Parts: sequence; C-alpha cells; structure tokens
Amino acid sequence: MQGPRVSVLVAESPLPVRRPPEHRRTGTVVRLRALAGGGLGAGRSVVLTRWPAELLPGHKKLSLSQLCTGSDQSIRTTEEPPPQESLLAAMKVELTARTSQTSKAGEETPPPSPSASAASPPAEDAPLLPDAGVRRRPACGRFSQRSGSFRREVSRAAAETFLLTRLTLILLRYLGIGYRWIRQFLALCCYTLLLMPGFIQVVYYYFFSSQVHRSVVYGDQPRNRLDLYIPTSTTGLKPVVAFVTGGAWIIGYKGWGALLGRRLAERGIIVACIDYRNFPQGTIGDMVEDASQGIAFVCKNIASYGGDPSRIYLVGQSAGAHIAACALLNQAIRECGEEDTSSWSVSQLKAYFGISGGYNLLNLVDHFHRRGLYRSIFLSIMEGEESLQKFSPQVMIMQSSARSAVPLLPRIILFHGTSDYSIPSVERILFGVAEIKCSKRSPV
Repeated sequence: MQGPRVSVLVAESPLPVRRPPEHRRTGTVVRLRALAGGGLGAGRSVVLTRWPAELLPGHKKLSLSQLCTGSDQSIRTTEEPPPQESLLAAMKVELTARTSQTSKAGEETPPPSPSASAASPPAEDAPLLPDAGVRRRPACGRFSQRSGSFRREVSRAAAETFLLTRLTLILLRYLGIGYRWIRQFLALCCYTLLLMPGFIQVVYYYFFSSQVHRSVVYGDQPRNRLDLYIPTSTTGLKPVVAFVTGGAWIIGYKGWGALLGRRLAERGIIVACIDYRNFPQGTIGDMVEDASQGIAFVCKNIASYGGDPSRIYLVGQSAGAHIAACALLNQAIRECGEEDTSSWSVSQLKAYFGISGGYNLLNLVDHFHRRGLYRSIFLSIMEGEESLQKFSPQVMIMQSSARSAVPLLPRIILFHGTSDYSIPSVERILFGVAEIKCSKRSPV
C-alpha cells in the first residue's frame, strides 16, 4: 500500500543534526524549498540506509502521523499532489535515475580496506544553500589557525636564536674574546656598511677589471699570493710599489690594497699587494718570511710586467708596516753577515714608507690589551714574550749586532696620524730617532 506523499516546506528551520560518522551515505534525495515568488527550489542531499532512533538522544521515535500533527514541525501530508505537479514528476524521474546509478556504483566499487577506512575521516552532511551549493567553513577560522601557528613558529625561532647567541658569547668569553672585542667588531661592521657604496665599486673593479692580475703565485704556501695592478699606458717602464697590507696580524689580506692599487695604477704606477699567512695559520716569523719572499718575487719578475726594477718602493700599513720593517731589517742583517742573500737585496729598494706602523712591541703589549687584542693572543702571535725584542725594529736597530746593517737600509719615510688610536703615533717618532742616530743621517 502506498503511503502519503510528503513535501518539505523550507522555512526558517534550524540546521540539521550532524549524523554520526559510522553511517554511510547510500543515496540521493531532492529537498524542496519555498521561494519568495511562490515557486519551489530544489537542492540535492544524501540519505542513509537506516535512521536509528539513537540519533536523537532524549527523544522518542515518532510515527508519521505524530509528525504530521506536530505544531513545531515544518512537515505536512496531503493526499493531493502539490500545485506544481509537472515539476515533481520530473524530479521523481531524475531521483530514480540517480538512485539506480548510485546503487550500481556501490555494487561495482569494492569495499574499502580497514586501513583506508581508518585513514580517511568521515564526511559530514553540509547544509544546502538556496543555489544548491554547500556551506563552507568560514575563512576567518582558517586564517586564525594559520596566524596562531605562525606566531608559535616565530616564538620558537626567536628562543632558539637567543639561546645560540648566548652560547656563542659564552664560548667567545671562554676563549678570551670578551665583549670589548665584540663591540669593536660590531663598530667595524657599522663602519663597513657606511662605506658600502664605494666598497661595491672597488670590489667590482678588483674582480672584473682587466688591469688587475689576481693571485700571482710567489711561494709554496697557500697564502703566498700577490695581486698586480697594471696601468693602462704601456709606454716605458713604470715605477713599482710593493705594498704589505695591515690587519692586526690576524685579518690581513691582499685585497685590502685594491683602492690604493687602483688609484696608483691610474697615475702610471704598478702596485704589487703581497699576501701573507695570518695568525693562527702562522706566527710573526712566518709573516716576515712570506713578505720577504714576496719582495724578492717583485724584484726579480716585475720587469716582465712593465715595471722598472731600479724604481721599487716598499710600503707597509699598520701591521703590514711592522712586518715590512722587520723583513727589511732582517735582509740588511743577512747582507752584512755570511747568510745567503741571493733572493733580493735592500739596495734594490729606493725607499721604505711606513704608514701607522708599530715598531716597538715591548711598548704595545699593554696598549693592545686595552684595545681588545689580549696579552695572551698577542704573545702567541709574536712567538712568546722572549721574541718581542727580536721582532721590534726600534730595539733591533739599537743593538750592536745590527749597527753595521743600518747604513745599508734605504731611505725610510714614516707617516702616522695624531688621531690614530690603534697604534700610538709616538712609535713613528721613536723609530725615526733611533734610525737617525744609528745611520747619522739628516732627519726627513
């Protein structure tokens, strides 16, 4: 016996109750909605194979007649067909076709494996919109979840960065590099940022200019390299400058002379920037040896690059001035004795220019310690406290063993700024006075 036809009047009804996940969707049904113009709107949803009573906790299972007479229900029964009979007939035909397609697809599709069933979450019955669409979760919820996750990641990264920075500072302090050294390093970084526009131009010139011959080998050690800056003019032999860069005996590099090499090359002077081993790759003895080998290479081979071997000038800056002075004095002492002097001779140098150099290490230990280059590190660079006199040109030039070597030295010209606090300017005066006393020359 056929039951009564049921049509659904969609008014302002609450959202349907969410169904438990263990019930599967097995069919399709059409919901009718009352529109403003008196017509009917259709939407597609799903039905279950069974509707157990426990889906509505606390409610009894109602019969169809009770549902039809309930005052709070939006369901009514009628024995007569609805006003739009043709539309309902078409919907019934479509519903029958879709139900048969769904049942066939269910028979052909194999049941899912237990693992796949456990992995895939159950779908939820989403309410229909008037245009037969599905109501989606608001985007603000997803945005708040993502923003919360992003904040947690940022907080975790900040905590880890703080921890690593703190451990790094503790390690540097344990190694003897305190906050004063770090402060000086940060100040140097800020100074470098201010000079960045000009620095970029010099770097571009250093790496891409055809006038620069980089990393010319002059010895067997990995740092035995020098850069040559060749003038554009090729007429005649050019004067030559052998430049030893500074760097506190720790960060010296041949590339620091790029600006000087560029400016002098524009004026027709060949510049050879000599690199050498730094601490901890080597100590002061290794640095002086490397500089001496670089000077010897320039004296022997500069003619093949267009330089004049009779016009070679030695220039050193800061720590490079100290290293160059030690190499020059040691070579003069060798020439006075019986040691081999076949590498080069001090007579090949026209003059020595010392810029902001330190020439008495005995007076500089405490000064460098106050400036951040601690006593233990400085003495390690200088091969111990007993070697300070050996590598102090001002002290060596006053000793009797070096008196005969002083007349062989070329002309010495010292520059030092009075506002230079890295090395006291009095070092220039003392070394100049000692050299004048020993050589009996007139002051420059």
